[in-house]
Amino acid sequence: MKNSLTDARHSKAVLWILCLATIGLVFDGYDLVVYGAVVSGFLRDPLQIGPVTPATAGALGSYALFGVAAGALLAGSVGDLVGRRKVVLSAYAWFSVGMALTAISNGGIPLGSTLSAVLAIGLLEHIGWRGLFWIGALPIVTLFPLAYFKMPESLAWLVARGRIAEAQAIASRMGLALPTPPTQTPEKTALQAGPQRSGFAGLFSAYYVFPTLVLGLMSATGLLLVYSLNTWLPELMLRAGYNTKGSLAFLAVLNGGSLFGALAASRIADRIGPKPVVAASFATGALALVVLTFNFPLAALLAVVAIVGLGTSGTQTLIYGFVANYYPTQVRAAGVAWCAGFGRLGGIGGPMLGSFLIASGLRLDAIFYILAAIAVVGVALTTLVPLGRSGAVVVPGGAEK
Repeated sequence: MKNSLTDARHSKAVLWILCLATIGLVFDGYDLVVYGAVVSGFLRDPLQIGPVTPATAGALGSYALFGVAAGALLAGSVGDLVGRRKVVLSAYAWFSVGMALTAISNGGIPLGSTLSAVLAIGLLEHIGWRGLFWIGALPIVTLFPLAYFKMPESLAWLVARGRIAEAQAIASRMGLALPTPPTQTPEKTALQAGPQRSGFAGLFSAYYVFPTLVLGLMSATGLLLVYSLNTWLPELMLRAGYNTKGSLAFLAVLNGGSLFGALAASRIADRIGPKPVVAASFATGALALVVLTFNFPLAALLAVVAIVGLGTSGTQTLIYGFVANYYPTQVRAAGVAWCAGFGRLGGIGGPMLGSFLIASGLRLDAIFYILAAIAVVGVALTTLVPLGRSGAVVVPGGAEK
């Protein structure tokens, strides 16, 4: 009976954590893509927030990415200091308040991403752009209270900080065994003294500096494509002759393709390794962007846009998985933080690139060709990653650690 009760508590706690984390990711995606759903209105209606040019709209779309870059680089380190739970709760509150402030401002210049586009199709004409941003602020009164009471602190972090009593209470409530404190072994000491030192020191050691730089550039290339398209695809489709709802449908399909495409591609990556899958995804995105220039019927174009989503946003999801499995444990967190943080430079440049291409008067076909060329650069960068330095270490008996 005791084991059954323990298992039930464990399952319930894990379910709460997964649900809360997933909902947080949904709103995060909504927060970052909703701007692309409303930017066309800003360009055409000066009564909304004042006159907006493509250059101004591109700059606005990039501003948020500066904060994302800083957060991606700092969140891991801050989480090591104050705990994972506080960082997550602060993030929920922060982006909720930010969305609310955006919704009430005057004159100021994958699943969640799909949700923002879908809601814009159905609600934009009824609640306006401010209403869409108010939806993004809902976590402060929904997700945040639930996470405060239901999301526990990391047991490993509490034990490592000597807060054993708190860790014991959470372990008992969740039906988990208490982790043992980390110990320093001769093997670990030797490992850290070699080319695989911990943290950013190991990440930029002579052994890892080349793949670190290449992986960072891969991420930046992927995010350059992601934010160029998420910000400007509806506007490009409007200029191609589609109405507002039709152009937003392209945005929804783009992110839907990234969601389901990444799930399918990740299963293949588990079997054959992530490097060839990431390269193939970049190549698929490049080809699909070229195909978008063909004179296909609407249904066929939507299918192609879904493939573009796989080759852009879906590829970025695969890159994070690639990085997380590339480095050994002692530099893994730093590697993911680097990939996310440095990659945001591409995210910052994405809206600006789109605005530059549109303002320059280029034809729609030329814009898609340029984006396809960027995806080809992603293929080239992926091929440069040396798999011989992957973090998986094979030990006698065939196991990995």
